[in-house]
Amino acid sequence: MGIQRIESVVYGVEDLDECARFFDDFGLTPVARDETRAVFETLVGQTVVLDTAADPGLPPPPEPGPTVREVVWGVDTPAELDRLVAAAGADRDVRRTADGVHHTVDETGFGLGLALARPNGRAPDAPRTGNTMGRVTRWNASVTSVGRVRPLRMCHVALNIPKAGREAANAFYVDRLGFVPTDVVKPMGTFMQCEGDDDQHNLLLCHRPDRAGMNHTSFEVPGFDDVIEGGNHMIERGWREARRLGRHTVGSNVFRFVHAPCGGRVELAADMDRVDASYGTRVHETTPPHHIWTLRTSRDAPDGADR
Repeated sequence: MGIQRIESVVYGVEDLDECARFFDDFGLTPVARDETRAVFETLVGQTVVLDTAADPGLPPPPEPGPTVREVVWGVDTPAELDRLVAAAGADRDVRRTADGVHHTVDETGFGLGLALARPNGRAPDAPRTGNTMGRVTRWNASVTSVGRVRPLRMCHVALNIPKAGREAANAFYVDRLGFVPTDVVKPMGTFMQCEGDDDQHNLLLCHRPDRAGMNHTSFEVPGFDDVIEGGNHMIERGWREARRLGRHTVGSNVFRFVHAPCGGRVELAADMDRVDASYGTRVHETTPPHHIWTLRTSRDAPDGADR
């Protein structure tokens, strides 16, 4: 079938302790650490790599300061991996490292890896049930805190790209790697789905900032409560929220963003649209609103004014 999921995101960082503390607070599992490198894992076995001495074989960072250095995509079979490596390397170098990752570069200059997907087989927790008139699913039990929020998986990555060359940047992923454009927002960017997933998007190439760099990495959590409680926990730990709690228009997921010391932001996401081939490619001549709603309050504002 082809690419199944994000396998790893590699960040080049400056303050390893600070970045490691961030992802520990975020709920990922630490699996390796030395003086220059830390590795964290999602519940399904994807990795976030923090490196102060990034592989010299990687392309130059796309922007100054801490940022993404490589996104590795997981492929389902060796035959598909060979096919995609050949397609990606038709006009550029590809090198294979001892860990089985094939490294190259996309049209913008971001490091791109291809490897066999290695899901750990962990089954997701059952979603929290809800009650409404005529549809009661929870009897004789009260809702309690979800406790420590542990992201299930990395569900998508959003990269900023320059406007110049955006068609070629999109075509690299679509024509060579089999991504399907789901929503093309002409003034802003292209949302794409990898072949082995049914999320509305696994990759966003965003040209609205007109520069290359890290936008965000998104992590799926089981539900709405996890988005709220996970964001609250990050604020309590001293991290700065990047957007108010809300629900996106494109993709429909509930979101909460936090600024990350490794570059860009991380997103807690739940209830993303799932789409199949019948969804097609939706083209937007104008940019839809960023969100359907965001949290508002007038509780603490003078004279009842909203903030």
